[in-house]
Amino acid sequence: MSFEAKRCGVQFSPPSIVLIYQHKETKNVRKRIIPVRNFSKYSDYSMAAERLKNHPRHRDYLEGVSQSQLEKLHIILRDHMQGYTLEHSLASLRLDPDEDLNKLDDDELARKKGQMDELFEKNRRRIDDPDFVYDVEKDFTKTAQEKCSWDEESDDGF
Repeated sequence: MSFEAKRCGVQFSPPSIVLIYQHKETKNVRKRIIPVRNFSKYSDYSMAAERLKNHPRHRDYLEGVSQSQLEKLHIILRDHMQGYTLEHSLASLRLDPDEDLNKLDDDELARKKGQMDELFEKNRRRIDDPDFVYDVEKDFTKTAQEKCSWDEESDDGF
């Protein structure tokens, strides 16, 4: 049997992954609610997502869903169990260029680095890309530098 995942989301009560999929042969669109069992606010989201993706009952349906997408859904479920709002969970999944990564714990830092690697690979230019240009040279215009008082004082010694 072959299925194409169209959309996926979360249901908080009971904790479940909701999958909208289409059967490739009959073109029927259906909804499947996959319960997330043995998952608490202290559980490891990556292991839970991997266990769900490899589960024999759900494997065919989740074949088109990426591991990172399942991890994000499990993070949202875990945050809800910890009492966080949906907006807080979604904000933690976004990359903020002004965020201080030194203040994050190891788990959050690894997740953010994974997101940055994924974004880098998506935007990366390869030699076989049609818009690839070898040896790009750009001229950056110099802005007028401001004079500082300490620059004027130290000119006599050098």
